Amino acid sequence: MQRLILTLLLCLGFALPGSASAWWQDDWMYRKQIAVDTTPQGASLTQALGRTALLVRLHTGNFTFDGVNETGADIRFVSADDKTVLNHHIEQFDPLMGMALIWVDVPRIEAGQRQDLWMYYGNPKAQAPAGQPSFDADYTALYHFDGAAPRDASPYANQLQGPAVGVDGVIGRGIQLGGQPLQLPASASLQWPAGGAFTFSTWLRQDQAVGEQLLLARREAGQSLLLGLAQGVPFIEVDGQRSAANQAVVGGQWQHLALVGEGGNLTLLLEGQPVARLAASLPAFTGALGIAGDLPVAEGQAPSQYVPFVGALDELRLSRVARSQASLQADVLAQGAESRLVAYGVDEEQSGFGFGSLGFLLKAVPVDAWVIIAVLVLMMVQSWVIMLRKQRTLNRVTAANAEFREHFATVGTRLEQFADDRGLHDALGNSPLWRLYLVAVQEIRTRRAQGADTSAVSAATIEAIRCSMDGVRTRENQALSSKLSTLSNAIAGGPYIGLLGTVLGIMVVFLGTAMAGDVNINAIAPGMAAALLATAMGLFVAIPALFGYNRLTTRNREVSADMRVFVDEFITRLAELHGEGQAGEAARPAGRTVNPSVPA
Repeated sequence: MQRLILTLLLCLGFALPGSASAWWQDDWMYRKQIAVDTTPQGASLTQALGRTALLVRLHTGNFTFDGVNETGADIRFVSADDKTVLNHHIEQFDPLMGMALIWVDVPRIEAGQRQDLWMYYGNPKAQAPAGQPSFDADYTALYHFDGAAPRDASPYANQLQGPAVGVDGVIGRGIQLGGQPLQLPASASLQWPAGGAFTFSTWLRQDQAVGEQLLLARREAGQSLLLGLAQGVPFIEVDGQRSAANQAVVGGQWQHLALVGEGGNLTLLLEGQPVARLAASLPAFTGALGIAGDLPVAEGQAPSQYVPFVGALDELRLSRVARSQASLQADVLAQGAESRLVAYGVDEEQSGFGFGSLGFLLKAVPVDAWVIIAVLVLMMVQSWVIMLRKQRTLNRVTAANAEFREHFATVGTRLEQFADDRGLHDALGNSPLWRLYLVAVQEIRTRRAQGADTSAVSAATIEAIRCSMDGVRTRENQALSSKLSTLSNAIAGGPYIGLLGTVLGIMVVFLGTAMAGDVNINAIAPGMAAALLATAMGLFVAIPALFGYNRLTTRNREVSADMRVFVDEFITRLAELHGEGQAGEAARPAGRTVNPSVPA
């Protein structure tokens, strides 16, 4: 029984809600689970990604903004091992509006897996980390457009020049362009060698599909690289050689467009999918870049036939390496308004009940459910105490019965020889067989003391002795079965009491949801999980009690059968030695009294 209870305790430990290996640091009171899902149910990526700047988009639908610093200074991102702190950069954090955009530097994203991260917050003493690079150094120009003027978030500080008007973008803020191109001045980080690799990507929204609008332009020494939209259809052009996409952008909608050059090939990708290719080597460029329009025409040259881009841009990036299609596809899936790459779990609080999901679950349990759980805990403790005590009692009874059997096997014809042995009285005090033996001997001695001839015991006397032994046997069975009704109540009543707590908890959850008018799963799930805890507790009361009850009743039946066999054995031995009509009685001299304890 002790092994059974220990096993159940271990099972309970494994069945409780899991959490990460440990709480990262005690100074942080809360954490939120964030999963990078590349399985078919998520982003469905079949190629692993290297270092990736992952966008974490928080809003009131997935985050309450309670307990976090008003500037987000106490936010930290930790990998699943709860040891490795990840770099991050806050693009926007507004708890009043319920909006935050945070870039997290993830060292590696596996394909076809669900990879967990933890966002810790809730430390008033924490200071914002400084100088954390969230993007790799191969980004030579990177603009989030999160401020009044475009600011390069790469390490190279390439400043975008030209008029920029802020507008709501696909990721926070973007810039609105109405026919005025921008320019990136020449710098060492923006030099491209001939045949080298590069990547240009941006989110765009075309407002007017008029003429041939340029998004990227590089011209030098009679060579040119152009990326634009011809009546809404993306195209790439190198030194007059052009390749147009097989589909147009959707006017008035945000879409992701990227151009990748590597190994004598240029690939144009729309929404992460290739739409055009051009077999041409990248010319060498060291000068300025035109963004959302052509470069200024030198004096005396013919004006450009291309027109500036009319629309909005967001998250504009230039790289000196060729980004993989999987990486660009991950950007599309993670940065859009509906991210399929990033999934948000529940918020957990570090509590006195323990860390992780268990503490969060117990904190969500309402008062009425705690009352039910308290009743179930009392039932559980009572049933376990009864099972342990009964098991120990049965162990003592079984051992004492076995020792009595060894002594009784040597009794032979001296049925009363052990009744006056004080040592056996102490050693066999826990044996029901010993008590049956004593009551039978006492019945014989009582009749002898009253003048009855016990050398020839009648059938009626033998039956009377059997009845006395049966009475003791019944009382012994009652003692063995005492308290088992409490286990029966725990088995039958525990699940029902737990179900009552669950029903009451669900009623409270739905009532609160109806009053608040909020059907968000993050608002309902904690209360539902806490309500189901009552049913789980009821089952945990009933299941061990069921196993213990079956074990105890089986052993009780074994002891009861042993007593019944002993009664039959003793009565048979008594009838054999001292019953009427035995041949040995006829041979005895008249007037001789035979003591059953002395051999004839």
